[in-house]
Amino acid sequence: MSQMLLLDKRTQGLIEDYVPDGEILEGIVCFFSVFSDYTRVKILSALAISELCVTDLSRILNINQTTVSHQLRFLKSAGIVKCIRQGKIIFYSLTNDAINDVLLKGIEFLGC
Repeated sequence: MSQMLLLDKRTQGLIEDYVPDGEILEGIVCFFSVFSDYTRVKILSALAISELCVTDLSRILNINQTTVSHQLRFLKSAGIVKCIRQGKIIFYSLTNDAINDVLLKGIEFLGC
């Protein structure tokens, strides 16, 4: 016995068109996984305010430098942060203001 769909064809079509799949779905899942780690969220929040080097991030956030460096490599490979070398120091910043918008939307959602 087949089950009937209760929604109309238009709504079904919209859902089929809107729900991502393939590479787009993979990209969205990867993007949002960035926000699933406490350390990464702290780093992104700090970088939303100012570009910073590993030493400053480590000191301000009270996280050891190895952990900060590891997370920055992850964020850089995900295309979330970029870096600029000035002499011996590398400064990190967000690649796009939309990252901060996502953080702020999360805070808004939580009612903070």
